[in-house]
Amino acid sequence: MSENSPLTALIVGSGGREHALADACVKSPLIGRTIAAPGNPGIAADSECFPIAADDIPGLVSLAEQQSVDFVIVGPEVPLTLGLVDALQKKGMLAYGPKADGARLEGSKNFTKEVLLKYNIPTGAAASFTESAAAIEYLQTASMPIVLKADGLAAGKGVVIAQDLDEATKTITDMIDGAAFGDASKEVLIEECLFGEETSIHVIVSGKDYVILPTSQDHKQAYEGDVGPNTGGMGAYSPADLIDDELMAAIERDIVKPSVDGIAAEGIDFRGTLFIGLMITKKGPQVLEFNTRFGDPETQVLLTRLETDPVEIMLAAAHGELAKIDVKVKSEYAMTVVLASGGYPASYPKGEVITLPASVGENEIIFHAGTKFDADKNVVTNGGRVLGVTALGPDLKTAADKAYALCDKIDFKSKYLRRDIGFKELNRQK
Repeated sequence: MSENSPLTALIVGSGGREHALADACVKSPLIGRTIAAPGNPGIAADSECFPIAADDIPGLVSLAEQQSVDFVIVGPEVPLTLGLVDALQKKGMLAYGPKADGARLEGSKNFTKEVLLKYNIPTGAAASFTESAAAIEYLQTASMPIVLKADGLAAGKGVVIAQDLDEATKTITDMIDGAAFGDASKEVLIEECLFGEETSIHVIVSGKDYVILPTSQDHKQAYEGDVGPNTGGMGAYSPADLIDDELMAAIERDIVKPSVDGIAAEGIDFRGTLFIGLMITKKGPQVLEFNTRFGDPETQVLLTRLETDPVEIMLAAAHGELAKIDVKVKSEYAMTVVLASGGYPASYPKGEVITLPASVGENEIIFHAGTKFDADKNVVTNGGRVLGVTALGPDLKTAADKAYALCDKIDFKSKYLRRDIGFKELNRQK
């Protein structure tokens, strides 16, 4: 783990988060070689990519062995829930990310809710159902609006906020009886709708040790003004000044430490990222969800703001040595604006040629997400969220201006974006 013996790192995944993780590895003096599976054209500019799917656990383990990988960083939730880290550890390989028992905190909304309630961590009231009739009966007595969550993984889309009883009833029927989200919605969590401003905290955890990363805020809804369907995230910025020092102290005392301690008390040796989705309500911060990996697009703003080498932090967590790390953060603001394919998060075109600028400015980077090479080696669209255009600046407005100016230099036929990322923060700062 010294500069004289650089490591080979494998990044698992193909999105913007994974491009940001790969970029951190390429820049780290601790890493001599970075590879990715399956990767994307942005990652391929600096690292060798192998066409192995992120959910192909035997294939990924075999690749890590064949390429003499020293450190595996798992990006997405699916390989974590499928036990990739467990399989790697059985082969004696070091990995960043929780084993399957820890990943269950993202893989099952119901399990997370049970843990939150068991350890008295502030969260909304909820009930779980596997039969639509019982769920609909429960809805008759519930306050509207109400939150309906598919229990399992649904690619960030298995949450519906129903405004009235008719919408809630139809959603429950679609989820449980109509398998709207496949097996993920065989069980549905019906949850109290919390009101306030949503934000998230990323915590790097190693057993009972933890480090809270800089604050950030994502923009989930598809259209400007926070309207439209939920997406995987249309942009993010950091820091989120909504969380001041006093509020952060309360979040750490009432949510972060009890969560880390509670997970450990459940017998889970969690070594990875605990992403805590929060609603800042009039009663104080409350937990909306746990994810067990870095957020996307939050990773793109968080890693670019770290003064301390992100790889050093992740290695320390995987080794159980996180307490030795002093994490330093840059003073600059960061913003990521997602360029999406028209129609996302519903159906959208693929295969559109992307025009990219020949070069980008200092403290600017274009993270690839839903891209691939076509037969002629053109970079083309291959997903709903195509690129994460990221910039740093001394203040949020400068970061935003730089990011949007770079967005305007990129083109593909169905490109759409929100031009109000960070608008609440910018209005607060006026």
